Amino acid sequence: MTDLETRAAPTRAGALRRAAPALAGYVAVRALGLLALFLWSAARDKSAYTLLTARWDALWYVRVAELGYGYEVRLANGDVHSNLAFFPLLPWLERLVAAVSPLSYADGGFLVSLVSSLAAAWGIFAVADHVYGRRAGVCAVLLWAVLPVGIVQSMAYSESLFTALAAWSLYAVLTGRWVTAGTLALFAGLTRPVGLAVVAAVWVAAIASFARDGRAAGADAPDTPPGSGALAGPRVVTRRVLGMVLAPLGAVGYVLWVGHHTGKGPLGYLDVQAGWRNGFDGGWAFARFVADKFTSFPAALAGVGLIVGVASAVWLYVTGVRQRQPLPLLVYTGVVTALALCASSYFGSKPRLLLPAFPLLLPLALALAKARMRRSAAVLGAVAVASAVYGAFWLNGSGPP
Repeated sequence: MTDLETRAAPTRAGALRRAAPALAGYVAVRALGLLALFLWSAARDKSAYTLLTARWDALWYVRVAELGYGYEVRLANGDVHSNLAFFPLLPWLERLVAAVSPLSYADGGFLVSLVSSLAAAWGIFAVADHVYGRRAGVCAVLLWAVLPVGIVQSMAYSESLFTALAAWSLYAVLTGRWVTAGTLALFAGLTRPVGLAVVAAVWVAAIASFARDGRAAGADAPDTPPGSGALAGPRVVTRRVLGMVLAPLGAVGYVLWVGHHTGKGPLGYLDVQAGWRNGFDGGWAFARFVADKFTSFPAALAGVGLIVGVASAVWLYVTGVRQRQPLPLLVYTGVVTALALCASSYFGSKPRLLLPAFPLLLPLALALAKARMRRSAAVLGAVAVASAVYGAFWLNGSGPP
């Protein structure tokens, strides 16, 4: 990977023009998904808009926006579902939209999701374009759009908002904009617990840059030709350190606030998650969940599908390593994937939790970019139709818990 500080970024207007094909394709795919959802829902006498804005996690975010923190549900088995499990940035934005417009909190969540999904698509393009070129960037965005659970990108959930913040933070790291990267990481940390993945990417990239500075300083020693290193100046070092300081403030600040609010100290947030029977067990509970599928048929087919899905994610990550993806992307993707696959509960949510791990798609995007355009378009078009139909079916059924 080349020196981050020497990678120039295009102007904003030029960047938008360059990303226009990717954004147009993204809008077309998501419009197809929403059209399929509205038609399917109408045929079943359901409200597609309700499915997008007023079920599952969307309801919890609206309650935070409306009532603040402190709401909880006590289940018959003794579990306590507290809204403290939901990070505050999306509810804050829902409250802001409702305060400046006639829209409701749920409407605000839907609007934030739509805008954030476009920002996320642009950020994904920017990262992929920076690493592999424009055509790969377009393919990466379209692949993210046609994921089977892509309909979540249009729901009043926090995935689109988080992915937008994460993608642009990673892009800022790749282009040496450390304060921007740290600030976006701070907001990502206020959006979802997996914001720690963005923090890790910023920190690892910064430490690697300091290590390069050390090697550059050695290269400019008296017995070596002057100028053979590329030591960063004091201003760059200061901004890099500031980015590192800013990055964890969102996630750490919220976790510490929850601990203070509950009176259970710095680890109070873990108790909140335990009330939802959620935690990190290295994937043991998920492995048992998959194994249980093989005790009957046709559940065994679902078990095979889960194994194929996990194996595919691991294969894509290993391929990214072999293709020498930039270190910040590998760190970010590794943490997101590990947290998604190794959580001890809500196994049906794992595909949704992997949505922000967009660098997993870069090997596929690179392969599509190298193929003939007609073939790539045919593949993406067919998958887009299948994704739209599946999203409509899924959201009208079990949906994303």
